[in-house]
Amino acid sequence: MKKVLSNKKAIALFVGPGFLVYSLFVILPVIWSFYYTLYDGVPGIKWEFTGLKNYVRLFSDKNFANSLIVNLKYIAIVTLGQVGLGLCMALIFKFWLKHFATIIRTIVFFPVVLPTVAVAQLFSKIYEIQPHYGLLNSLLQAVGLESLVQPWIGQASTALGSLAAMDIWVAVGFYAIIFYGALLDIPDDIIEASRIDGCRSVPMFRFVLAPLLKPMIITCLIFSFTGTVKMFESALALTGGGPGSATKSLSMYMYDSAFTYSKTGYGSVIAIFIFLVCVFGSRVIRLFEGSEEKVGRRGK
Repeated sequence: MKKVLSNKKAIALFVGPGFLVYSLFVILPVIWSFYYTLYDGVPGIKWEFTGLKNYVRLFSDKNFANSLIVNLKYIAIVTLGQVGLGLCMALIFKFWLKHFATIIRTIVFFPVVLPTVAVAQLFSKIYEIQPHYGLLNSLLQAVGLESLVQPWIGQASTALGSLAAMDIWVAVGFYAIIFYGALLDIPDDIIEASRIDGCRSVPMFRFVLAPLLKPMIITCLIFSFTGTVKMFESALALTGGGPGSATKSLSMYMYDSAFTYSKTGYGSVIAIFIFLVCVFGSRVIRLFEGSEEKVGRRGK
């Protein structure tokens, strides 16, 4: 291994092709987007250099501010829901449903592979109020909660929450499987030793399982965060960004700016902003990964 790592030709042979593909499909588009932000219009059609005008416009755009608020609410609900429920389900698979874990894992993971449009159609029927009550409103009526019957995706107050519930349902199985695999890697001796020492469910999770699962929790938070920042397909399929702009995300606003209103430069600014949010947010989450290590070193 040392000979391979000291051989620059071998390193170039293994790293070069991957780096070339990464540069063509990631680095180059980002640089190209930065170039577009300095212009206004559509390339080849009224393509004018405007300097930092698009950046200045960003901070005074009320539609952008609204889309940012929608995105932040969505990130908070969906990220915590996907990772939190996924972890809870993995614990259930591990400790309470050992004999049926395989079947249940298959059922729980099934929504992950469904097309977004199919899932949106399913939930539109669940939330339906006209011409007939959907599943949710029918259940509320059946248990005597008719006062809660409402157009879940047809009003601004509930549309975002309804969309978030759908996306949590879709992805929670993915995170449950990841956490379940991490739990299987924890030696049974550690769990048995903690039980012998008198640890019950909550203390065992807090002092034994959570520290061992921390790297995987950080990884899942980053996965979920970056996915929710780029929220687009599910919102477009279920609500179309409506009602009004109640579920219009930054990605949807970027798409409308660049392709619907032919403001490629301004759309590129929004795209760069989304990119920076992903990078900065992921970095903030990673800071929690080393916090305990720093505390431990200071204690020593």
